[in-house]
Amino acid sequence: MSKDRPAPEAPAPLTPLVDAHTHLDACGAGDTESVRAIVDRAAAVGVERVVTVADDLAAARFAVDAAHWDERVYAAVAIHPTRANVLDDATRAEIERLASDPRVVAVGETGLDLYWPGKLDGCATLTEQTDGFRWHIDLAKRLSKPLMIHNREADADLLRVLAEEGAPETVIFHCFSSDASMARACIDAGYLLSFSGTVSFKNAKALHESALLVPREQLLFETDAPFLTPHPFRGAPNESYCLPYTVRAFAELRSEDPEVLAKASTRNAELAYGL
Repeated sequence: MSKDRPAPEAPAPLTPLVDAHTHLDACGAGDTESVRAIVDRAAAVGVERVVTVADDLAAARFAVDAAHWDERVYAAVAIHPTRANVLDDATRAEIERLASDPRVVAVGETGLDLYWPGKLDGCATLTEQTDGFRWHIDLAKRLSKPLMIHNREADADLLRVLAEEGAPETVIFHCFSSDASMARACIDAGYLLSFSGTVSFKNAKALHESALLVPREQLLFETDAPFLTPHPFRGAPNESYCLPYTVRAFAELRSEDPEVLAKASTRNAELAYGL
């Protein structure tokens, strides 16, 4: 993402939609007014509700605050797998307290990331990530809230840990990026697959194959803003108002009506998150 590139123009409205995963703090929000401005832009094109997601403790506190500032905002809180090495007793207690807030609709993003260890200074090891993932799985089950998963190059390990621990009732694979084999395994397990702007990328052939497999009742859409801006704005800053571009790209890929997919994904988000 380049801040030097202009923000994408607003798409034609598509409603109803829920942005199932965004980062309002990383989009520049820091107070009531800035949160409202972002959500107003989204609402103007049919994205009526957003789930803002934490990846560290500060972001978790902000996410809960933002969800109380604006009724269209909901929160998900956890410690990102690459930061799982900060999960001491005090941090776990704070995340559990925040996750218990009624405006928090999921425990996430958590999971495994095998790309960054060895490349990123201070990145949690696979052992630390796995321990953190197991703890978040247990937390989601104790709170009866969905588990929102970050997966990067860790398909087999993620499925193994979920099987060993016993998955919560609702599991969401955020920004699904894996191939058709992994998609089929997740579909068969009853997990929800959330698609971001990457599905609009012309070179994402394996992801396109996965997108063709997902039943409507297991489908979510997200921006992961400010990252993963959909084609043809790739590299520009992303925001929740850009979500219709992704939905229309997904619909074109599957030769389906984007309005039908919008309604189906919104219903799925309502059921999963209890909106």
